[in-house]
Amino acid sequence: MAAATVLLAPVAAMAQETVTITGTVRPGIWIDPDGCMHWVADGGVEGYMEGRVNPENGMPVCLDVNTCAVTNTDVLFHTDSSRLTTSGRAQLEQFFSSAGAFAYAIYGHTDSRASDEYNMGLSQRRAASVAGVARSVGARVAREIGYGERRPVAPNTSAANMQQNRRVEIVCYR
Repeated sequence: MAAATVLLAPVAAMAQETVTITGTVRPGIWIDPDGCMHWVADGGVEGYMEGRVNPENGMPVCLDVNTCAVTNTDVLFHTDSSRLTTSGRAQLEQFFSSAGAFAYAIYGHTDSRASDEYNMGLSQRRAASVAGVARSVGARVAREIGYGERRPVAPNTSAANMQQNRRVEIVCYR
């Protein structure tokens, strides 16, 4: 439990007040999509963020960012589901246990066969399922985002192209 004291400036003829705000402060590290790190603290009322810099040269501390896995969701999930197959879960557990990254970003994608709203929800649920596996083996997940059909890698004009678009991308921060 952390407490902070805030002094409010006197207003007109009023005496100075002291207000004490109490609560739990959750410190952590926020990683931007470009890999740069920031110290953060969130007490539930207002968050605080400061860029993490190297004390020797004052430069931001940034990690190398690369897409370290792209997996077709037909292999990971049951059709039209965010429930992982047994083999998909095992594959992900093995990956996250051995990849050795500082943190991961997980992006879910779909083809265009359903509505945009439905695809956004499905891709988000699938990203959350993969992130859950990562966390279960002790991996840090910096972000999990579902893009639905909005970032295709191929036109959704054939079964083969649609299969390419049904994917989960895992980005490693090293």
